[in-house]
Amino acid sequence: MAALRIPLRRRRRTKIVATLGPASATPEVIERLYRAGADVFRLNFSHGSHEDHAARIATIRALEARLGRPIGILADVQGPKLRVGRFGGGRVQLQTGQAFRLDLNATPGDVGRVNLPHPEIIVAAQIGTTLLLDDGKLRLRVTRTRPDHLETEVVVGGPLSDRKGVNVPDVVLPIPALTVKDREDLAFALDHGIEYIGLSFVQRAEDVAEAKAIVGDRAWIMVKLEKPQALDNLDAIMDLTDCVMVARGDLGVELPPEEVPLAQKRIVRLARHLGKPVVVATQMLESMIAAPAPTRAEASDVATAVFDGADAVMLSAETAAGQYPYEAVNMMDRIVARVEQDPGWRALTDAARPAPEPSSAGAIAAAARQVAHTITAEAIATFTSTGSTTLRVARERPDCPILGLTSSEATARRMAVIWGVHPLVVGEIHSMTEMVARGLRAAQQEGFAQSGDEVVVTAGVPFGMPGTTNALRVAAVK
Repeated sequence: MAALRIPLRRRRRTKIVATLGPASATPEVIERLYRAGADVFRLNFSHGSHEDHAARIATIRALEARLGRPIGILADVQGPKLRVGRFGGGRVQLQTGQAFRLDLNATPGDVGRVNLPHPEIIVAAQIGTTLLLDDGKLRLRVTRTRPDHLETEVVVGGPLSDRKGVNVPDVVLPIPALTVKDREDLAFALDHGIEYIGLSFVQRAEDVAEAKAIVGDRAWIMVKLEKPQALDNLDAIMDLTDCVMVARGDLGVELPPEEVPLAQKRIVRLARHLGKPVVVATQMLESMIAAPAPTRAEASDVATAVFDGADAVMLSAETAAGQYPYEAVNMMDRIVARVEQDPGWRALTDAARPAPEPSSAGAIAAAARQVAHTITAEAIATFTSTGSTTLRVARERPDCPILGLTSSEATARRMAVIWGVHPLVVGEIHSMTEMVARGLRAAQQEGFAQSGDEVVVTAGVPFGMPGTTNALRVAAVK
């Protein structure tokens, strides 16, 4: 098993999430993507059947067993997708300046009106409220409200066809983050032992609490930040969630484009401060859906996320439906690895390091990084039951690799998304002496250290008790 692991050791700290879909459904392609650099696979529950997802989960778990590598899986649930109804001819052309009605009448629409099967929007809207249709391509402004319809003026016109999406950036809508479909998908994902649940269209901390009440400790909640209202409640949302995704596609529909980069930096900065994994997603290598190489601007975009300190960067349609899924992962791997070789990246990473958490666990994690830096240790070996010890060390962004050692397969898989962590399942640890010996052996077997090299070892004692990071040792490989 160890012989297989060494060639698969990543040459970078920032992780890669790859979305699976029609272009990446076979075992052969999934293995190619993993070997090219995918650390976590995303299943998009907006598309595909449970049978499709079950087959992909089985493929990933079989690959994991064959290679002896923990692989994370993200189940991204759809959330409350708001759409207009249908048109008599399937499509209309709205002219800028014209009047257009949105109502509760299910009759197929025409150039003057269409069904809006979401009474909560009609109730919440006010005069002046902006409605965005078809991912923001069309813009309406509410001019009059009635109990059963909204009168609007078309501010930006264009073609509008059946079932196009509706975004309401100005208003907090009284809708739950989990629909009936989401709850069914959530039950399926939890039954299949998924590591992360992607929670879509979160607006308030209550949305996260609702999901956590269902999920418990069976998976990590990954909040997708794609609504301006979520940014208004960011601190409360981040306190509750386990990890976070900057979902720039939908966020860019409801926020002005010039605000999105600032929102991205704000979210990444807060996640870094809290020590919670953060994924930057959407349109990172968008042109590679149809081209074998990215634009230079896209390469720069990926590099910016790495410089900002993201734990992971994500590919969506590039690997799910594009013509070059392998090339997209390979290119992202190359960009990330090259950025992390740059001295400016390390200088920025060190400059952005938050102050240690004011606790004994935070102090130990900060000390582990400092000691490893001072003695030029080859690795920091962390022992963890839930991932908390490893998360604390990763928050410090040490300049040597982090071994995330755990007896829990589920915890090892969860650590696949954490910056700089090489997760590994090991047996139960019962003493400090055994912990140090196991850490040194893992560092050597995994190709991180050789005879005479020093390794920093940290854990919580007594072993197996979550949340206690209180032990630090330095030892040399024999």
